Amino acid sequence: MMEVYLDNAATTPVSENVARIVVDTMTREYGNPSSKHLKGVGAEMLVREARERIAATLHVSPDEIFFTSGGTESNNWALIGAAQANRRAGNHIITTSVEHAAVLQPLRFLEEAGFSVTYLPVDAHGRICIADLKAAMREDTILVSVMYVNNEIGTVEPVAEAGAAVREWNRSHHREVLFHVDAIQAYGKFRIAPAKLGIDLMSVSGHKIHGPKGSGFLYIRKKAKIRPLILGGGQQQGMRSGTDNVPGAAGLGEAAKEAYEGFDQKVEGMRSCRRRLMEGLKEIEGTYLVTEEDESVSAPHIVSCAFQGVRSEVLLHALEEKGVYVSSGSACSSNRKSPVSSVIQEIHLKKELRESVIRFSFSDRTTTEEIDYALAALRELLPVLRRYSRR
Repeated sequence: MMEVYLDNAATTPVSENVARIVVDTMTREYGNPSSKHLKGVGAEMLVREARERIAATLHVSPDEIFFTSGGTESNNWALIGAAQANRRAGNHIITTSVEHAAVLQPLRFLEEAGFSVTYLPVDAHGRICIADLKAAMREDTILVSVMYVNNEIGTVEPVAEAGAAVREWNRSHHREVLFHVDAIQAYGKFRIAPAKLGIDLMSVSGHKIHGPKGSGFLYIRKKAKIRPLILGGGQQQGMRSGTDNVPGAAGLGEAAKEAYEGFDQKVEGMRSCRRRLMEGLKEIEGTYLVTEEDESVSAPHIVSCAFQGVRSEVLLHALEEKGVYVSSGSACSSNRKSPVSSVIQEIHLKKELRESVIRFSFSDRTTTEEIDYALAALRELLPVLRRYSRR
């Protein structure tokens, strides 16, 4: 039986080079980067090199990269830190109705603290309308947060247009509204230049790109007003205190470098898997593609599909028995009370399909042979599961 891992939007296996660097850093270069002796200096050099590697992939300055414990911390810091730092200028924040919980929950926290949040509606593919964003802008708006790629259905939001709208508003109203982008599912899959896109704050997670879990970073544009959330010894320019996670930073730096080496070939490989899967799914009776087929507005690594007459959790475990690993939605929201995610609800998927959605997600290691195996498993399992469910 073949093992086919198609849950890469949840997490990815660590690359061999990243694992080696993490182990070496833990066992050989284990010094505290704040220490003045040679062990500390060696560790500090590793952190600096990692920061430079990441900055090079974004064409930004290394001192605009701040290491965190992952995407959730980066999002929390971007939203709460920016809101607190700019409260004198206003208390209004704009986001989308399909954001990850790591954005929505901090915003709920801010609402309880007295901030006002506008949640932009989306179309049937989960995409916001820029006209809605422009209409939502107010004199007291201080922050706009729009995800780059939706983690459940792969929709690419109009980030460039949103950034341009925020810049235009700032110019015409003499304001400093900040633009935050959750790029956790986009980094490594798209070439991202924050300066060109008008991004002030950007969140990234390491374990989505074959880096170590517990690693991530927040890009903070110079002069963007944001407060630190973690206070202490003043590490990372006083913006994120705590002893640097040297193994995490070094591993993330290597993962970032690897993600953009042979970038076009890697993305095309994921696109090929996506096309093959979508074509195969369309040939199976009772399937409904939730992810938009147009490659220009969808990520290369995510395909969501609803399978009529079969609950997603039942199909997930049936595929698991065949060695195929998929997801029934965001792994970070798997403990939610409702079986239907807010994203699926917001795109107004037919009620009879809402509890039947499966997410397939690839990495640059996924092969078309693995896709064919997964499709064969689906063709074998679905008729049986549907007969059982009708009983």
